[in-house]
Amino acid sequence: MLINAERGKMMQTKLLFIGKKFIYNKNLQEYVRRNVEKKVDYISSITFYKESDNSFFLYLEEEMEKRSQLIIVTTKQNFSTLGKLLSTITSDNQVLKDNILVPQKSTQHEDGSYLLTYKDVVVNAIHIDEMQKLPNILIEKQTKRVSVHLFEEDIDSLKMLLNPIAQMHEVQVDFIFMTNGWTQLNILSNKYGDIEQFLLAVKKLYNKKIIINENIAQHIIQSLSKTKKKITFAESCTGGAVVHYFVKENGASEILDGSLVTYSNELKENWLAIESDLVEKYGAVSYEVVREMSEGALNVSHADYAIAVSGIAGDGGGSIEKPVGTVFIGVRSRERSQERRVQLFGDRNYIQQQTVLEAVKMLLLLDKEVFF
Repeated sequence: MLINAERGKMMQTKLLFIGKKFIYNKNLQEYVRRNVEKKVDYISSITFYKESDNSFFLYLEEEMEKRSQLIIVTTKQNFSTLGKLLSTITSDNQVLKDNILVPQKSTQHEDGSYLLTYKDVVVNAIHIDEMQKLPNILIEKQTKRVSVHLFEEDIDSLKMLLNPIAQMHEVQVDFIFMTNGWTQLNILSNKYGDIEQFLLAVKKLYNKKIIINENIAQHIIQSLSKTKKKITFAESCTGGAVVHYFVKENGASEILDGSLVTYSNELKENWLAIESDLVEKYGAVSYEVVREMSEGALNVSHADYAIAVSGIAGDGGGSIEKPVGTVFIGVRSRERSQERRVQLFGDRNYIQQQTVLEAVKMLLLLDKEVFF
């Protein structure tokens, strides 16, 4: 399996997995990938090999002749074999250093991880098995990168206005569409680029529309923690995906007052105090019900903000009036509330993921004084 992406003249970082467990154990695979993404500019390709695949040696031999960074992840059992292959290719020998067997020419090593430089290639070999902590990734980012988020502007207008400013300050900007009215800017600096001056120019143009933080969930957590406020959730079609967007981050316990997943109409009535007549009249997927869901969640939790979601994620269950992908989102503070209907497309999981982003965007725009 190979996922590839080309990107300018920057040295590519390639992630290689050796072992069947990384192919089939998605949780372990994603754990490694998350940590690699924190350490490098971007992953240009992800490749999987089984332990018994003899073609790996030829592939590795070819890769060692290219200008790139390789992060090779394997099992502890296969770690020594990987070292032998690297030593063969680089005309080296393995030696014991601090109780870890590594190629003699390795420049840095820790328990379960070592760094090797050969021609124009930097290799970070790592071993990990199930239920273990990932050893330190020794490869570092090559460039300075900053990510910011802009709201209430369309992506084409942003490109037209910001690209000339980026050229002036010698930075490269990638415009990433998150959802309607939400664009992520990944800003890369070359040798003489000035990201700080570029950001100052952008902030002047979009004062109350910009968040300078790559991680929006962390930004919301920090903003609510600073103001001593909390948030709660009432979800139907997303089944807890909105609250998970926050609880996967450190510090979520400081701002999370609770969450309810109310799939059935009975629980909507019993837990959120929604009148049965309202559900019968408008349907569970409606402005009226999602408005009551957000109010009920706020009342039962005594939080300061609430997000409520009800929709048809699919793959079935839609109608002419409300096709699959119809989602109603309600956000509420103690002072104001807003409800929106959005029509989303894709499979069940993608619709749920898009719903989360729409809900987060609505929360941010509900109270700009707190979040911007």
